[in-house]
Amino acid sequence: MNKRLNVTIIGSRGRMGQALIISAQAHEMHITGTIDQGDDPEPAIKACDVIIDFSNHQVTPGIADLAAKYHKTMIIGTTGHSEEESRRVLAHTSEIPIVWAGNFSTGVNLLFYLTKIAAGVTDLDFHPEVIEMHHQYKVDAPSGTAVGLVNALKEARSSTEYKTKHGRQGISGARPVEEIGVHSIRGGSIVGEHTVMLVSNNERIELTHKAQDRSIFADGAMKAAIWANHQAPGLYDMLDVLGLKKQ
Repeated sequence: MNKRLNVTIIGSRGRMGQALIISAQAHEMHITGTIDQGDDPEPAIKACDVIIDFSNHQVTPGIADLAAKYHKTMIIGTTGHSEEESRRVLAHTSEIPIVWAGNFSTGVNLLFYLTKIAAGVTDLDFHPEVIEMHHQYKVDAPSGTAVGLVNALKEARSSTEYKTKHGRQGISGARPVEEIGVHSIRGGSIVGEHTVMLVSNNERIELTHKAQDRSIFADGAMKAAIWANHQAPGLYDMLDVLGLKKQ
């Protein structure tokens, strides 16, 4: 019989945190701690197998330090990290397995995969644009998923020359060929919607994912926790978890 997975959830009091708790229980995991602002995370981290962090970008580096100290697997769904915060977290990938993704939805990660295929097949006459929509309380823009889609487009086109343009205003001039437009919409209770457009003079390709409930992100994080708990130290993402990098 498989050992019951012990998880600690960081950022537990928000809507996403509550979805993580429900998903962990549905997956018959044992929750060693639900940690939020003002709580001491160390006892729960010491007792768990996997840490799931959906808290705040400022919190993640300290949690990663504790994960490395106690040799715990870490799942990171938090976005908006500065370069220094990211550097502190990535310093531990030689010690522990870390799955870091801007979005843990199976559908969104298929969108990453399909975006690479579509951008790789089309030529420079198909101009890439990314549109993302989220609820009014999301504090960072563009979303981590939108950043991932931009990176997928750049990788598929094998170019570092692409410039990212965040919205357009005034006399912005003609659109450069090697530009990726990124547009962020905030309002109401939108869980998350992402569209990649590849636009030529005569046709347009649109790839869209619409999230209807936060449970898809929580369930993906649990899938990642189960998968990563048996992996060697290193940095992984959901394409690794889903086996899409082998395709």
